[in-house]
Amino acid sequence: MTTSLPATTALPMPTSPVALSPDYVPPYQNYVYAYPHKTAYRPLHPRPALKDLWSGEPQDALSLYLHVPFCEVRCGFCNLFTRVGAPDELTTRYLDALERQAESVRDALSPSARFATAAFGGGTPTYLTARELERLCDIAESMGADLRAVPLSVEASPSTATADRLAVLAERGATRLSLGVQSFDDTEARAAVRPQRRADVEAALQRVRDAAIDVLNIDLIYGIDGQTPESWAASLDAALTWRPEELYLYPLYVRPLTGLARRGGGPDPEWDAHRLDLYRRGRDHLLAAGYVQESMRMFRRGDAPDLGPNDYACQTDGMIGLGCGARSYTRSLHYSFDYAVGVNEVRAIIDDYVAGTVDDFRRAVVGHAMTEDEARRRHLLQSVLQKSGMPLTDYRSRFGSDPHEHFGVELRRWSERGWLDSDGDLLRLTELGMAYSDALGPELFSPRVRAAMAEYEGH
Repeated sequence: MTTSLPATTALPMPTSPVALSPDYVPPYQNYVYAYPHKTAYRPLHPRPALKDLWSGEPQDALSLYLHVPFCEVRCGFCNLFTRVGAPDELTTRYLDALERQAESVRDALSPSARFATAAFGGGTPTYLTARELERLCDIAESMGADLRAVPLSVEASPSTATADRLAVLAERGATRLSLGVQSFDDTEARAAVRPQRRADVEAALQRVRDAAIDVLNIDLIYGIDGQTPESWAASLDAALTWRPEELYLYPLYVRPLTGLARRGGGPDPEWDAHRLDLYRRGRDHLLAAGYVQESMRMFRRGDAPDLGPNDYACQTDGMIGLGCGARSYTRSLHYSFDYAVGVNEVRAIIDDYVAGTVDDFRRAVVGHAMTEDEARRRHLLQSVLQKSGMPLTDYRSRFGSDPHEHFGVELRRWSERGWLDSDGDLLRLTELGMAYSDALGPELFSPRVRAAMAEYEGH
C-alpha cells in the first residue's frame, strides 16, 4: 500500500523566470564521488613503476578495490566502465589477468602493507558465477586482505543476487551488499532502460536477507521519466519494508553515450525543480522513518548495528585498485587504465587488459598528478560533502593553514548562497547546501581538471 509522504521543509525551487537569470545555479552538475574524475586522467609518459610510486607511502590502512566490468544489461542512465556480456570465456581470462596484476602490485608494496577495507564493484561483480566469486575472493586475499576481518562491500543487481552467489559472499566475509534496485515500479524501470519486474526484485531482497549479510543497501533513483511524488513514495515504502541498513537516493543524470542521452543536455530548470522536490520528499520520508542522513545521497538506519571501527580515511589513505576499471591512489598520483563509455572502446580496453603480462602491470598507465593544490581540493570536497562536515583542525594539521586562505572565494560564495555554516571549528553544509551538493562540488574542480574533463567530453 502506498502511503503519503509527510509534510516537508521547503527548499527554494527554480522557476522559469529564475532560470533566465544569470544568478541561476543548476543543482545537478556533477556527482563528485571521487576527485579528480577519471576523464581528467591522461596517458603517463614515461610510465612510472609501481614500486617507485608506493615507496615511502603509508601502507598501514589501505583500501582494496576489485573491479569486475561485466553486466547482464547496460542501464539507460549508466556511464560506468562496463560491457554487456562476456563471450568466449572472457570472465575466466579476465580473472587470469586480475591474478597477474595482483602479483605485480603485491610485489610493489611493502610486506607489512595492511588493508582496512575491501570492496568489489563494477559493472556487476555478481555477474560472475559462485565459483568465479570464490576465485575473486582468493585474489583479494592474495594481496594480504583478510576479508573476514575487514569491512567488505559488494555491489549486485537483482537478477544476479542468486542464493549460491550470496552464500559465497557471506561465507567469505561480505559485510555489506548493495543492491541496485533504482525503482520498484516496473514502468519506471523500463523508462530507465532497467528491465526488471518488482516480483524479481522482492525475491532478490529476500535472498539477501536470508544470506544474513550484516548491511543491506538499496539504491533508488529519482527523476525518472513519468515518476511522480506518489510513485516515488511507493518505491520508498517498498524499500523500507525490508528495513535496509542503508539507502542511497540518486538523482537521475543523463550522460553522453548512455541509453538516455537522447534526452539532450543543457540546463533544464523544470526538471531540476522536479528532482529537487523528489529529493526533499525522499529525504524527509527517510528521516521520519528513523534514518540518519550522512550525505546528499546516503541514509543510514538509526538503529543499524555497529560493524566496529573503520579506520580508513578517504581523504588521506591510499587505495589499491585491481581490474581495468579500478583506480589507485598514492599521495602524488592517482592512476588507472584507459577509461571509456562507448561500447567499442570499452571492449578494446578490456581486451588489452586480459592480454597484459605480469611485467605490463608493473607500471601505471594513465593518471593525474596530485599536486598540493589538488590534494587540498580533494580533502575539502570529500569532507564538506559529508553531513558531519569538516573540522578546521583536520585541514590545518594536514596543510598547515586555514582553508579560507586557499578557498576563501568559494567558501564566501557558498555562505552567501546559504549553503554553508561556519560553526566554530567546523565547516558544515546547511540543509540547502546538502541539496545542492552536486553544484557545490564541481566549483572546487581545479582549472586543470576542468580543462581535461572538457577535452575528454569534446572527443
